[in-house]
Amino acid sequence: MSVKKYCLVLAAGDGTRMKSEKPKVLCEVLFYPMLGWVLDAAESAGAEKTGVVVGAHKEMVEAYLKSRGEYPTFTQSERKGTGHAVMMARELIEEAAGEKADIMVACGDAPFVDKETIENSYRCHKEQGNDVTVVSAILDNPFGYGRIIKEKGQFISITEQKDCTEEQKAVKEINSGIYWFRAEKLGGLLDSLTCNNAAKEYYLTDTVALAEKKGVYTAENSNVVLGANSRSQLSALNKTARDNVLSRLMDNGVDIPLTDGIIIGKDVVIGADTVILPGTIIKGKTIIGKNCEIGPNSYIENCTIGNEVALDNVHAYDTEIDDDVKAGPFVHLRPGTKLHSKIRIGDFVEVKNSEIGVATCIAHLTYVGDSDVGKDVNFGCGCVTANYDGINKFRTVIGDHCFIGCNTNLVPPVRIGNNASTGAGSTITRDVPENALAVERAETKIIENWEKNFKRKRKA
Repeated sequence: MSVKKYCLVLAAGDGTRMKSEKPKVLCEVLFYPMLGWVLDAAESAGAEKTGVVVGAHKEMVEAYLKSRGEYPTFTQSERKGTGHAVMMARELIEEAAGEKADIMVACGDAPFVDKETIENSYRCHKEQGNDVTVVSAILDNPFGYGRIIKEKGQFISITEQKDCTEEQKAVKEINSGIYWFRAEKLGGLLDSLTCNNAAKEYYLTDTVALAEKKGVYTAENSNVVLGANSRSQLSALNKTARDNVLSRLMDNGVDIPLTDGIIIGKDVVIGADTVILPGTIIKGKTIIGKNCEIGPNSYIENCTIGNEVALDNVHAYDTEIDDDVKAGPFVHLRPGTKLHSKIRIGDFVEVKNSEIGVATCIAHLTYVGDSDVGKDVNFGCGCVTANYDGINKFRTVIGDHCFIGCNTNLVPPVRIGNNASTGAGSTITRDVPENALAVERAETKIIENWEKNFKRKRKA
């Protein structure tokens, strides 16, 4: 029977240097909270239960956690160090000890901890039979980090930067802030901590010197140590994450001829031979197929996009797009939109909460909202489905092979039958049967010698 794995994430810092009204761990790297990066990594590596230590702005952190699932939280009301933060989670530690489990401790503001590092360090922890295993990294500039102290190659302890001797400051192997503990041993180690140090805090690092069996795993990915305490450091994290994502996509066959202004979220999936052009931002759980061209200057969020799709200066949110669709420039696709294959959408078109059928053409300057549109429909310039009467919203239904003339207003609830047409400039307020032409215009009135024209003439 395998040993259960628990996780405890430290997320109590207020991040005053961020100059933000939200806690540091909710500041975003590639549009995703740093805390979310850590939780995702722990869960992907098999953590069966994860607790979070909260402090400043805890209501905001707890609201974020609730949006993801169920996470027990533990409040650290006073900032007395990392050891003190872990003490707040006694309930979780005791539960894990009762399960004979191991528990990982990680920092909520170090977003680059990854599944591979967690799994490899846990394997080292179990193979060596350690009470505590520390994840370390080698840095050319270790300033500010706790140093891994060894004697004759034997791991002895971790010394914080402010407590280091000059000789210890030269050590380049540093503590990442990630630990594996045997839960049965962790409670006793915490009980033995003291605050006899320069900061007068309870250091979790001191558990290493107290532990009988200890080990260190040196991460291949030195980025696991990177965190942010200021906006400039957060910007550096974003640059690192962005470069990593773009490199991964290019290695998988995505064509990014120039990376200027391109930002792509960590969970975005893009198929081979798709071209991403400058100024494009892709976020959320977006999936893009093969042989597409996205951009320039497109903004895509939480969309599913098929193969052979071209989006030029398109903003799309929560939209599903099938194969061989072309849209843009200057197209807005709002949530709830479904575009079937072979659709052509021209400039200055907005589609919202609508399903558009195969091979339909919406040329330009048109709004289609809350509508169900059939296949092979042609919209002339300047058409509107007027879905809102100021109180309620209604749907428009347009059948297959229809022709909607220029400047047609469709006032729902209204249905246009298959193969029907509307005359240019019509405001359609009644259902139109199949194979019919609907013309709904007011009678033309001619007012000769209109006074305003004479005034304009005199002014000229």
